[in-house]
Order: sequence, then structure tokens, then C-alpha cells
Amino acid sequence: MEALGSGVPGIKLSGFSRQGAEQRGCYKAEALNSNAVRGSHCSHGETQQLDKYLRSSQLSYNTSDKSGHLVKSYMHVPAKERKLTGKTFYTSKTCTFGEDYAEISSNTAQEKVGVLLLNLGGPDTLQDVQPFLFNLFADPDIIRLPRLFRFLQRPLAQLISVVRAPKSKEGYAAIGGGSPLRRITDEQAHSLKLALGKKNLHANVYVGMRYWHPFTEEAIQQIKKDNVTKLVILPLYPQFSISTSGSSIRDLQRIFREDTYFEGLPVSIIESWYQREGYVKSMADLIEKELSSFLKPDEVMIFFSAHGVPVSYVEDSGDPYRDQMEDCISLIMDELKSRGINNPHTLAYQSRVGPVQWLKPYTDEVLVDLGQKGVKSLLAVPVSFVSEHIETLEEIDMEYKHLALESGIENWGRVPALGCTSSFISDLADAVLEALPSASAVSGKTQRNTSEDDLDPLQSVIKFFFGSILASILLLSPKLLSLFRDNLL
Repeated sequence: MEALGSGVPGIKLSGFSRQGAEQRGCYKAEALNSNAVRGSHCSHGETQQLDKYLRSSQLSYNTSDKSGHLVKSYMHVPAKERKLTGKTFYTSKTCTFGEDYAEISSNTAQEKVGVLLLNLGGPDTLQDVQPFLFNLFADPDIIRLPRLFRFLQRPLAQLISVVRAPKSKEGYAAIGGGSPLRRITDEQAHSLKLALGKKNLHANVYVGMRYWHPFTEEAIQQIKKDNVTKLVILPLYPQFSISTSGSSIRDLQRIFREDTYFEGLPVSIIESWYQREGYVKSMADLIEKELSSFLKPDEVMIFFSAHGVPVSYVEDSGDPYRDQMEDCISLIMDELKSRGINNPHTLAYQSRVGPVQWLKPYTDEVLVDLGQKGVKSLLAVPVSFVSEHIETLEEIDMEYKHLALESGIENWGRVPALGCTSSFISDLADAVLEALPSASAVSGKTQRNTSEDDLDPLQSVIKFFFGSILASILLLSPKLLSLFRDNLL
């Protein structure tokens, strides 16, 4: 995801399950992961603190350090004690796994179950690149402006999209003229529908993209037309970040609170699922297969490259992404070691933009460093993506591969994204089945935070007009544009 690291607001989930937010408050530990909890409960003091967050409708991943003694971090549980039986982080109540799917199916026979897959989206053609970038940068979860300058949100997004579009078009042209993400996600949706049918659950599977067609709103309209009576929301991001799953869920909440259809609809959200046994084993299968293609497999370094996020997301906004990513790598490597694969490995973060500090180490810098240290064989693993798109096909396969070979690495390989791998799709189907019992009705509409400008279209037009003038001045002034490029892009 191309993003500008300037901070994000909190994710409001008050329209969904309150219990999920309370559980989340218990999960503060060294690693803030769903599988870090072993039957823990919030203390009275922590509940009071969480109530404070909930009253302000603010989802926060920061709780009192006093809760630390309640949680045993899953990252520090010996590998042999870990149980990857499909534990998943739901916003609704935690359900018990290993249930009889036939029983679940009988309970849902009279219901119309829907599964909504959430993804980023991508331009279908080169002509779509600039409007796609505009949608991306107009998201306040990507660029957060001070209240005084919020009228610049859309004009600034327009400016950034215009400036970045030529370079982005080059990238998309190199992979065929557009993103394959929509096609692949549609294929995943079809495969998931078939897998659910084999497990005796007949459900409709929908695709909702955040920044391009089919937009989330389009999927929601189809869900209403189909009269879905129970909905499972499944972001196709294994690890949770407030800039990916969080932004999509926040957008869904906005849609839900504006539509009475969803007031009583039972909804369950699977926020992260990187720790599921099926996902971990599927990733290990792909890595093991690609290692076998090297002349000397034992000498290959496994290079996990994850999409980065600004450090401020993690340190200031409590984003659990880094902890979940590190735990994810640990789980995959434990699975490989159980198969007798003991290759060295490292983790780095790609796709940083802007002047702010992003999660380190950076992929490009690590590749150069590994080459200088004499590493000759490298297997790249795009661990935060389950579909091929520009960041795997162009950034990793072209830019990083070229950099690696130029830096002295002689043998390069890359693990493909999971796509429609049968074991992966089957595990997603299991995750949906396990989430169904935890679906609960949206707890009424939350009051929309409207400002006077929201209620006055004329004010909005005036602000966009003057904001556009300011953005145009930046765009047309060579010195200001150069400064803007250097410091923001």
C-alpha cells in the first residue's frame, strides 16, 4: 500500500460488539496478539479504564501496564507448548473452537449467511491509477491533518495523487497495465464459497475494496439485496494494522450507522488470523517448496519482507502490527524447524514513503547489507500479502531482486502469495465457521460526529475551492513542489 506516514486517528468500533473492545483491553502485553491470552480477565481498574475509552468511542490498544501480570505472551511460550488450533481474534465474543460444523450448519439452515472479504483494491487500468491514489490519500487513516487544516484533506490528496501518478503508472505498466488484485480476490471469494459448501455451510461471499471497485459500499448494497441475515467480515490481511484492517472496519462502521438494515444484523469480525494453523502451515509449505529449487537449500537465507507502517502508528497509536508480524514469523519458523528446516532468517519492512520514520529494518537497506556480508542465496517471502499485486510483482520481483543481485547476492528466489492455495482457503473457511457463533447484533446506531461544515454543503464547496487553490499553488511553484516532493513524497 502506498501511504503517507503522517499519523492516524483512533479506530472507532463502538457500533460493533462492546465485549470485543473490553477483551482487547486485556490483551496488553509484550506482544499484543489474540493468542497471547490464556483465559485472562480484566481487573476492575482496567475495566474502568476501558469504559473511559468506550465512552469516547475510541478503540485503543494501550492499556495500563498493570495488566501485564494477567497475560502470558504467546511469543514467549515454548514452541512445543503452542497450540495452533485456529485461535482467531474476533471483535465479538470469543468462541470455542473444534465445534461440530454439521451442528453449525443446521443452526444456519434457515439463515442467509454472508461473508465479506475486505481488501485494499487496485487500479484496473493505467487510467485508474490517479483516481485510485486520490481515494487512498483522501483516507484520514492514511493522512491525518490537524483540525485547522482538515479542509485540505481532499485537495492535498488530489495534489499527491497527481504528483505520484506518473511513477505509479510506470510500476503498473511493468506488471501488465493494472493491478491483478481484484481478479485474484474474486477467485479467492469463489474458492471460499466452494470450500464453505464442502463444510455444509452455504454462504454468499462478497468482495469489498477500500480504494477501488468494487468498493465496500457496492458490496454492502448487494448484501442488502440478498437479504443476508448473518454476516462474517474477513479482512484479507493476516496481521491487523489500523491502516489496513482498521481503516476498512472504520469505513464499515460509518456505512452501518447510516443504514437501518444493519441495526439488528448479527455481525462477527475476524480482525487477524496470522496465528491460525492452516495459514502457518500453508506458508511453511510454500517456503519449503521454494527452498527445494535452490542448488544448496540449506545455505539459503529466508528473507521475510513485510509492508511497513510508520513508527508513530505503533508507538503513539498502539498499532499491534509489529508485534503480530514478529509473532507470525516466529510461528512460521517454528513450523519449518519442526520439519527439520533450520535455515537462517530475517525480517525487514518495505514500501516506506515520506520523511517520517517507518518500522525498521528497511528491506532495501537489509538487502545491501546481506550482500556485503557475503550472503549468496536468498528466498524472499512477502509475508503480509495473500495476493499478488504491485508490491510483490514490481517492488519485490523487480526492484528488490535487481538491488539484491547488484549487491552481491547470486541466487534469488521468491515465495508466491498464497492466492487460492487449497489448504489456505480451507482454513479461511474454518475461520468463518468458527466466527459464526460469535456474531452479535450491531448495538444500535452511534451518533454521527457531524460538524457545521458537514451540514452546510456551501461551506464544504468553499473550503474545497480554496484548498484546491492552495494545492495548485504548491503544484505550480517549482520550488514549493520540489520541497513538497523532498519532504512529503
